[in-house]
Amino acid sequence: MHRKRSGVAALLLLLFPMLGWASESPSPEEAPSVPPPEPAAREWHYLMRLEATTLSLLPRAGVGDDEGFIQVDPTFILDGGPELGVNLGAPVRFRLWGGNDGGALVRREDWDSLSDWGQLIRGLMFGSNTAPFGIWFGALEEHRLLSGHLVRRYSNRTNPNYHPAGGFLTGTLGPIYVEAFTSDALGARLMGAEFSLDLEHILFGQPETQGRYTLGLSAVHDWGKAGGRAPSVTLAHLDVTAGVVMEPEYAVHLIAGWGGRPSEGGAWGAVVGAGLDSRTEKLNLRLRLEARHQRGGFRQGFVGADYELARFQAAGPEPVQLSAAHFPDGYSAFGEAEVTWDAVGYGGLQRHLILSLGAEAFTWGRFDVDGRVSVQLLERAVEVALKGLAVGAGRPGARYLGAAEVRWRFLGGKLYAMGTGGTLLFPTNEGALRPGAFASVGLGVDHAR
Repeated sequence: MHRKRSGVAALLLLLFPMLGWASESPSPEEAPSVPPPEPAAREWHYLMRLEATTLSLLPRAGVGDDEGFIQVDPTFILDGGPELGVNLGAPVRFRLWGGNDGGALVRREDWDSLSDWGQLIRGLMFGSNTAPFGIWFGALEEHRLLSGHLVRRYSNRTNPNYHPAGGFLTGTLGPIYVEAFTSDALGARLMGAEFSLDLEHILFGQPETQGRYTLGLSAVHDWGKAGGRAPSVTLAHLDVTAGVVMEPEYAVHLIAGWGGRPSEGGAWGAVVGAGLDSRTEKLNLRLRLEARHQRGGFRQGFVGADYELARFQAAGPEPVQLSAAHFPDGYSAFGEAEVTWDAVGYGGLQRHLILSLGAEAFTWGRFDVDGRVSVQLLERAVEVALKGLAVGAGRPGARYLGAAEVRWRFLGGKLYAMGTGGTLLFPTNEGALRPGAFASVGLGVDHAR
């Protein structure tokens, strides 16, 4: 099974490809009879960007007041190679009209807690997939905790008024692989870890192919004390994975697992499934298909795309928090596909197509789906991105969110126009969710091209 860090790490230098600096050493026959030269110095590269847009926050169903802003969004990226990178910047919204916070010049909800200051760090990376230790800080988008049976497709920015910097670390020591994460590096919120043991390594020594047979134990706890208070939740899961095909460019494996809520008697679930990972010069593909069983309110993917809203009010006919929501006993089928494709295959981080889609259908009539897709057109001059979320579709109280963005680069690619819009849900002090929408247009400039 291919191990890879969460996709958020790739966002750090999305507009700037990783550049190496080491030169090829001569063969022994070609080597001169003088001391070898010193290693090449690390090469540093940087990117600066500035966006200025109008932004309107609009109520839906006549709830609340219109708000209008000028949004200025500076970005600075420093690339120190594949094992070091920094991305700093945050949007600052200057009020034009509306609001009920006394007419503050800067939107107060964006900076009214310690966690909100985490948005200044868009990405801070040390280490890589091949290093024994790696760490990342920044926004989490579609984050998955290793096996994904507790945390899958999770975003820590779904709440529009909460902008934390999350973080995760990975480490390898012999047959042990560890991944740990926090959704908020500055607040007591969601934390978790998963330990994966290479069984073949433990029983028979260093294997030719690592990760063929693994045993994983994961645990997650939400303290619920940042980004709005909510009841604490504890989850745990045990997984066994067996690789049936392990080739350099693709792998097929089988999955089985069991988990639950330790503090809740009778809350447990089981899962069996299969997965395919494929990596080629132009195409990366990741597929998952699972059959699941849930009892007592526990479910696989408990911390998912909707979690930062559901912790206040879960989708469904009753306005209750996710930790107390009634989740019927039953079965479900889950599928997930992640595809990145580039016609050139040049090895950078830009792609002509990026697609991520997850869906789960339950035997008692509920259907959940979330996904995003972005495409680059006209020699990468135009980029269109769409994302959507439907939770509880087919049942009363279903939740739907969506957004779209278009960017058009011109004047050699250094200047671009952009427009974006979509729907939002704002948690209130009472714990309810206030529906809203947003729309913005503006210009940006950088030297990414």
